[in-house]
Amino acid sequence: MSAWFTKRACAVAFAVCIGSALVPAWAQGEIKIGYNADQSGGGTAEFGISGRHGFEAAIQDLNAQGGVLGRRVVAVVRDDQGAPPKSIQNMNELIDSEGVAAVIGPTNSGNAMAWLHIPQQKQIPVISHVATGSAITQRYAGEAKNFIFRVSLIDRDQLALLAAYAVKATKGGKIAIIADTSGYGQGVLKDVLEILDLHGVKPIAVEKFGPRDTDMTSQLLKIRDAGADTLIAGSLSDANGHLLKSMEKIDYFPILLGTWGNGNSPVPNIAGMKLAERIYFIASATPTTNEKASALYKRLIAIHPAMTSFDAAAQGYDAVMLLAAAMKQANAPSGEAVQQALENLNPVDGVIKRYDKPFSKQNHEALRAADLTLARWRDGKVGRLEDDIMKSLTAADLKR
Repeated sequence: MSAWFTKRACAVAFAVCIGSALVPAWAQGEIKIGYNADQSGGGTAEFGISGRHGFEAAIQDLNAQGGVLGRRVVAVVRDDQGAPPKSIQNMNELIDSEGVAAVIGPTNSGNAMAWLHIPQQKQIPVISHVATGSAITQRYAGEAKNFIFRVSLIDRDQLALLAAYAVKATKGGKIAIIADTSGYGQGVLKDVLEILDLHGVKPIAVEKFGPRDTDMTSQLLKIRDAGADTLIAGSLSDANGHLLKSMEKIDYFPILLGTWGNGNSPVPNIAGMKLAERIYFIASATPTTNEKASALYKRLIAIHPAMTSFDAAAQGYDAVMLLAAAMKQANAPSGEAVQQALENLNPVDGVIKRYDKPFSKQNHEALRAADLTLARWRDGKVGRLEDDIMKSLTAADLKR
């Protein structure tokens, strides 16, 4: 046996031995999809847990239909605990150790911004199913190929709907804003002021409070005395629970509008269900959105009776289904092929809506302001708000 042949045989044998560590899991007969989201860290954990329920339900449905490209789909779930370092660690593990073909997540915009460079460099498609920061899909928009997509609610689009509703609901333009002093709250304040200006409306009062404040009566008294009949809240669900209790103290109940986090348990847990019913908030889907949403809700709530944030579950479900459709259309689950297929995707029937060319090279957002609705708590559940104002809103009203 020649020396060349011996070396060649050894090299081939070595490649076979280490091949499973180098070749992605999808090339070995199964397709792994990663899930990286907060499921225990705090205020966003309910989004992450509900999103995981929808994510896992979609994978169950795919496998019941024969998988994707004839291969079984495997969920690989990681809890990032709401912490950027943990989220970065999870992404490296999912891509390098688990060999996932794509990732769904995260819940926190800050976590996403901390690790976006990892899937972008390694050409692993990501679909954000909860995080709402506008910059997430824009960071690599100028690159030849952008691997970051989203099936969630963009902050600016949520506020466009809140402002449009407020403008039609108020009597004489008596709109006020109250926001906490966190980066989130001040971002909301800035955007709402800009959007109201597009409507030709200037708020009659603007008040702030600290992120840990639990009594907002002094701010509310100023808003009441200014004559506001409609109030937009730039704060998260726990703060809004305290805001409602403060409103009760002074018996002042203007129309109260907030972003989608108010569909989580802190609002009723802190304020009580009777007060929780007084806030209207954004949702992408509710159990009454359509028949598919109703069926998914009944299925998930039977298994997870404490589940909140159904819209996060619906977004997690639809994110997986869009990803699977792209893999089928590309006839391969490889990163670049799937990225290109997502930007040129054929129609997909989802839980939230029918996605007709949801993405393009210029747009990586599957949901926009016109896809959103207002919702409210009623009898312990979140349901769609069906009033005359919502019915009268048109696309032209959604200025942003």
